[in-house]
Amino acid sequence: MTDRDTRHQKAMQKLKAHVDERVAKATEQRGQLLVFTGNGKGKTTAAWGTVTRALGYGHRVGVVQFIKGMWECGERERLTDDPNLEVAIMATGFTWETQNREADTAACREVWREAQRLLADPDVFLVVLDEITYMLKFGYLDIDTVTRALANRPREQTVIITGRNAHRELLAMADTVTEMQEVRHGFNNGLEARRGIDY
Repeated sequence: MTDRDTRHQKAMQKLKAHVDERVAKATEQRGQLLVFTGNGKGKTTAAWGTVTRALGYGHRVGVVQFIKGMWECGERERLTDDPNLEVAIMATGFTWETQNREADTAACREVWREAQRLLADPDVFLVVLDEITYMLKFGYLDIDTVTRALANRPREQTVIITGRNAHRELLAMADTVTEMQEVRHGFNNGLEARRGIDY
């Protein structure tokens, strides 16, 4: 064995000991609150990836789509035949296109009722609140209403929240926060969103 191989083996042994120690300390089992935020691309896509994972193990999943609900969504199209998936969609398009606060607020609150039902159901393993951060930012939903529903959900239920500018109270109560950071986005250089890649 060369010196390089020996150094590598020792480094990997040290890394393994560190990982094993952390794994041994992680003993709590319960649902989690995950927040995918930031100005980068991929928040909703990451959430749908977790939806696919949960469905793969036969779990019940609920997805509530604010903002993008009326937009074509390849993941939703592929998975909607799964009997364990329930999807609720806000009945408006992008709020910057509707430009009607009253109608958008009403549509938001209607789909929020579906979210509350899912968040109260102990048989639902995973709930995704896609783009709900905008509903809070625009004042369509009250942060206390949302945090109360999250705090009172079944212990084993995991919730994923997606969207830019996540409210500080959501960040404070989350178990895991992932910030997607944009380094470069083709859209800013004239690349049109592509079906099958971007949606």
